[in-house]
Amino acid sequence: MEVTIRPARPEDVPAMLELVRELAVFEKEPEAVTVTEAEMLDAGFGEKPVWWGWVAEGRSDDQMIRGSDDGNAMLVGIAVCYERYSTWRGRVGYLEDIVVTDRVRGKGVGEKLFKACAGECVRRGYHHLTWQVLDWNEGAIRFYKRFGAELSSEWLNGRLYREQLQEIASA
Repeated sequence: MEVTIRPARPEDVPAMLELVRELAVFEKEPEAVTVTEAEMLDAGFGEKPVWWGWVAEGRSDDQMIRGSDDGNAMLVGIAVCYERYSTWRGRVGYLEDIVVTDRVRGKGVGEKLFKACAGECVRRGYHHLTWQVLDWNEGAIRFYKRFGAELSSEWLNGRLYREQLQEIASA
């Protein structure tokens, strides 16, 4: 399979969101994806973009990878990143999601996307790149460890939802 990694474009958003939904099913939370195409488009390509990313386009004679009979490439993977600020370290990159469709996992697509993300962090002068991985996702853990990644079990994730934030803000 021939794979090309390139920066995401606005017209990629519908296929990117489909890959996000595929990830949610894999992570056993298909109902958790509530973002719309319009919201994702605005957040990535609107007046004040907050994320950037890459897509992996796959071409093959295999109809399952192409997804159609027209020979056009289709998105088989994405990486979505944004900038965070650490009061201890300064600007850092955050890898929100790296998703490779199940049909082509294990063929080096994720590695190419991860390298694109790493390169962008170097280009932007970030202190480091950070991300989260579920403790049961052994494939992803092995993937990151291949690069020498440090995986911490010390930090707990916190979250408040919109309704909770509204309640706190109005109190």
